Amino acid sequence: MGSPTARACVKLALDHHYSPAIAVRLRERGHDVSAAIERGWQTEGDETLLEICASEQRTLLTNNVGDFAVIAGRWVIEGRQHYGLIFTSDASMPRGRRSIGSYVDALDKLLGANLSEAAFTDRTHWL
Repeated sequence: MGSPTARACVKLALDHHYSPAIAVRLRERGHDVSAAIERGWQTEGDETLLEICASEQRTLLTNNVGDFAVIAGRWVIEGRQHYGLIFTSDASMPRGRRSIGSYVDALDKLLGANLSEAAFTDRTHWL
């Protein structure tokens, strides 16, 4: 296992919809990951959460496609930058205890393939 800087430069935040265990296991694999629940962000509004992520240069993993797609679209018009959104769907990747390992493996692979810290800047990606 490499060091966090050697493994990946993309910093990730998990919306409150995801288990903090995903963040713990990704950190064990050398990634810079924070869970909203760990940081006390679970009560923040969507736009505030995206602002926090932008200030920390973090890509946000979220299941809340409808709200965040609208916010990101408005930010583009306003000339504001975000550090990326990774969307998931309960249809293809259900959230729950049994899926933690699947999330860890998929995110580890995605982060490992995108080593530039700006890899997801102003982009959306479906996991």
